[in-house]
Amino acid sequence: MTDSKYFTTTKKGEIFELKAELNSDKKEKKKEAVKKVIASMTVGKDVSALFPDVVNCMQTDNLELKKLVYLYLMNYAKSQPDMAIMAVNTFVKDCEDPNPLIRALAVRTMGCIRVDKITEYLCEPLRKCLKDEDPYVRKTAAVCVAKLHDINAQLVEDQGFLDTLKDLISDSNPMVVANAVAALSEIAESHPSSNLLDLNPQSINKLLTALNECTEWGQIFILDCLANYTPKDDREAQSICERVTPRLSHANSAVVLSAVKVLMKFMEMLSKDLDYYGTLLKKLAPPLVTLLSAEPELQYVALRNINLIVQKRPEILKHEMKVFFVKYNDPIYVKLEKLDIMIRLASQANIAQVLAELKEYATEVDVDFVRKAVRAIGRCAIKVEQSAERCVSTLLDLIQTKVNYVVQEAIVVIKDIFRKYPNKYESVIATLCENLDSLDEPEARAAMIWIVGEYAERIDNADELLESFLEGFHDESTQVQLQLLTAIVKLFLKKPTETQELVQQVLSLATQDSDNPDLRDRGYIYWRLLSTDPVAAKEVVLAEKPLISEETDLIEPTLLDELICYIGTLASVYHKPPSAFVEGGRGVVHKSLPPRTTSSESTESPETAPAGAPPGEQLDVIPTQGDLLGDLLNLDLGPPVSGPPLATSSVQMGAVDLLGSGLDSLIGASNFVSPPAAAVPANLGAPMGSGLSDLFDLTSGVGTLSGSYVAPKAVWLPAMKAKGLEISGTFTRQVGSISMDLQLTNKALQVMTDFAIQFNRNSFGLAPAAPLQVHAPLSPNQTVEISLPLNTVGSVMKMEPLNNLQVAVKNNIDVFYFSTLYPLHILFVEDGKMDRQMFLATWKDIPNENEAQFQIRDCPLNAEAVSSRLQSSNIFTIAKRNVEGQDMLYQSLKLTNGIWVLAELRIQPGNPSFMLSLKCRAPEVSQHVYQAYETILKN
Repeated sequence: MTDSKYFTTTKKGEIFELKAELNSDKKEKKKEAVKKVIASMTVGKDVSALFPDVVNCMQTDNLELKKLVYLYLMNYAKSQPDMAIMAVNTFVKDCEDPNPLIRALAVRTMGCIRVDKITEYLCEPLRKCLKDEDPYVRKTAAVCVAKLHDINAQLVEDQGFLDTLKDLISDSNPMVVANAVAALSEIAESHPSSNLLDLNPQSINKLLTALNECTEWGQIFILDCLANYTPKDDREAQSICERVTPRLSHANSAVVLSAVKVLMKFMEMLSKDLDYYGTLLKKLAPPLVTLLSAEPELQYVALRNINLIVQKRPEILKHEMKVFFVKYNDPIYVKLEKLDIMIRLASQANIAQVLAELKEYATEVDVDFVRKAVRAIGRCAIKVEQSAERCVSTLLDLIQTKVNYVVQEAIVVIKDIFRKYPNKYESVIATLCENLDSLDEPEARAAMIWIVGEYAERIDNADELLESFLEGFHDESTQVQLQLLTAIVKLFLKKPTETQELVQQVLSLATQDSDNPDLRDRGYIYWRLLSTDPVAAKEVVLAEKPLISEETDLIEPTLLDELICYIGTLASVYHKPPSAFVEGGRGVVHKSLPPRTTSSESTESPETAPAGAPPGEQLDVIPTQGDLLGDLLNLDLGPPVSGPPLATSSVQMGAVDLLGSGLDSLIGASNFVSPPAAAVPANLGAPMGSGLSDLFDLTSGVGTLSGSYVAPKAVWLPAMKAKGLEISGTFTRQVGSISMDLQLTNKALQVMTDFAIQFNRNSFGLAPAAPLQVHAPLSPNQTVEISLPLNTVGSVMKMEPLNNLQVAVKNNIDVFYFSTLYPLHILFVEDGKMDRQMFLATWKDIPNENEAQFQIRDCPLNAEAVSSRLQSSNIFTIAKRNVEGQDMLYQSLKLTNGIWVLAELRIQPGNPSFMLSLKCRAPEVSQHVYQAYETILKN
């Protein structure tokens, strides 16, 4: 028998059978057949061959059958666009069906068929459905517009659907409003520049009315939309908060978090003195606590959000510490989050409770949790000073348990406690040393080595202890090797006679036998320091260390403000802005909290609003002093960075080593494009009092173009310290540009060339805006005058004193270093005149402890002369009053980094002594502003 039998069969196959059933006259059989088709489609079989037969089944009154056919259609329309057009007629008919459910079903399916050819046929049916008398159809059509916009944005705009959507926000049915808001928000997200959701008090009122009657998802859409609105003043913010507050008691946790987001955002605009502000704080705590009784996954999301809220406003939950105590059956991820929040809420009032809890946790069985609990005890000691002693004794008790991982974590946190409270708890070192042999984790070993090195003079056998670590030096991790190197150098500087061999051994291991570049570099630096200048080595290595700060893991303030705007979303769980994890073409908009304002100043422009930034932010303008080892020795002498980008034609020069000889290209680069001088501010010369004809109307002009006071040149670098090069100089500010006016004199016997200059990091980011141009070689006994333009976009580091500037100058002979103090008034900007309402509000807003008072003696000027002289240096008089024979001048100035300083100057006619009161959010600048006043008024 041949093989043909395999090709002859009576069975026609599954598809053939389904085709026959679909064309059956019996309705029930038809429905069963469509169900079989959908089932095959769901499990991944290709049933696209049945497309025409399934589409024929659309002509039916049976809603169930229609739904099934539409489901099939959505799936295969993309692969069979030509066939799908056959169904368009039925859609158009269904959109006019008397049954609203069928009308809605048709419009919903139309939105899901993502085929360009079909979309133009859908516009008419969609337009009718958007104006349908049944709200169910309208709400479905609203979402369809967003889907259609995703397929063909231009078509939606041309057809005017967006305007129809905006009209739906005023619909009488709350669900239609919610869907319209959701659709517009979705469209606005993909087009951040378009102002689709043009919210105003009237539309906000409509949204708030709809909020009470929506389904829970509708409420979330509306609340998210409200969160993107910025009220015009604090009254409007308060009124919105009052109407959103009832949502806090909703059963759905997503609604609660969305309401919390709106309230957290608008609270920023409310004054803390308002009674309502206190009431709102009290109302926010219970719903957040309630979220913690949900299932663990929800608890985790709630805890991640609470973590952000506690960092922004700890006062909301300060009395709720107990709800964050860990339950025995909490999953580990919930336990760790609760621990984090407990530490953030720890204060003097509740520290006893917290410590008792943490000590209990440290005896648990879950290793990760125990480790975090031990760390938490250390963080409490650092945060609440009064509890430090109890924390240390608790840690010692834990060390006595001899549980390996507990001991190791305890040693790591005790090191931090020593750094926060030096010379206070060193009596415990002996106990720590007993556990030296049991340490096997790099972090614990490194911490122990640091303790031994730091307190070597108090430990009799410190050299033996460190030597024991040295035996397996190459097997240690980098962290331990670096710490060991530093500790032995410290020990040598404290006990030089006994440890010479030890220090030579470790330096040789670090430099000659190691292939780790960090370790080798540190070894060579120590070697050179010790061999050339032991006194300097002592000053560097044994320098007094800054105390560590309380909270090292706080989220940076601007990021925190952005994350508060994303409460209840994935960003608040990741603690990252959406731009960090959302990919694709959608523009992610950076959100920020609204500025704190009061009703009277709501018309202020944002530029003049110093109270705009949250109070915490101004204080961070000058970062704290970092490690000064990386100072002028590693300056990078590439071309300085200026504000605007340099023209593309300019040569891109690489970084040049300060100690090398590669500066020729930098100095000789004639095609280096220096940035343009700063343009004159637009408000210069504009009448100052324009419409105010009252006591605030002062003189008729702002800041004359003569520029601010310039001090005479002083010698900054004497010739004897710079191999014959003498540098004198001063600083000037004219028409918004700062410059350093230098005078270079060659007192040596040889010609000087190849000059370059570089600044170290400083408090206000002063940096050269162009290279130091000395066009001809400087011959012996020749002097040259140069004006070096400066900008304030350099690296920032808080200096001591604040106005200290460290400078490196290089020529063909050597590199020379000097430091000078710049007068602060060169940083007073031309737009430092504050509006009077803003002045009053800001003066009240800045705490009284930030006010500093000074006396200016021997100044015979009258109030008018004082005002005009200060104005030429950008200190602007906002108001003048006469109180009991005294002239009171109210003044403002603004520094280049945005810090505002407000002043009150009292002048008694005939008395040459003035009283100056200064208020500022960064009080450390007040002393230097006072010196600027003295300098300007007396010269």
